[in-house]
Amino acid sequence: MVVEMNSFMTIDELKQVGFKSFGENVLISRKASIYGAEKIEIGSNVRIDDFCFLSGNLVFGNYIHIAAGVYLYGSLAGIVFGDFSTAAPRTVIHADSDDYSGKSLTNPMTMNQFKKILHKSVTIGRHSIIGTGSVILPGADLAEGTAIGAMSLVTKATNPWTINFGIPCREKSARHKDVLMLEQQMMRIVKNDAISHE
Repeated sequence: MVVEMNSFMTIDELKQVGFKSFGENVLISRKASIYGAEKIEIGSNVRIDDFCFLSGNLVFGNYIHIAAGVYLYGSLAGIVFGDFSTAAPRTVIHADSDDYSGKSLTNPMTMNQFKKILHKSVTIGRHSIIGTGSVILPGADLAEGTAIGAMSLVTKATNPWTINFGIPCREKSARHKDVLMLEQQMMRIVKNDAISHE
């Protein structure tokens, strides 16, 4: 006999976490670490896998996958994920950063009056995909359709429908927009299924 294990929270468990809001078909691993849930908004059809870290102001649209081991530091400025976006394993996204110049103290164990923390929002546009092991720093704005290759360091805005990779991340080529047609096809099926179940 095979016993299927489901490590995702039930609807009751999601309610107990205390998210600001969440939609339908939300799958969040019980092994995810969530801090400040009251600042986190989650759309519908969102999956967040094992060993993810969620903290600060976070907004997830619809049809989003956050793979295992992704760390999201939304802080005050926040991180926004557009519909159909994806973050591969071990992606790290920061909406804040200590000052590395040596002109201020760093780390959470020092007094605030001696620190200088940079807070800048991060936007992950619709249909953007972030490759494994990438790091996205404060102020980065991934335009719609951006693809970020594995092990990249993103520090600024990208152009729409481009493939980017490297340290620092640079634009390498255009990206196909076929996903927009596929999105339309999928949404027609979703709509027809919803009508047939009425």
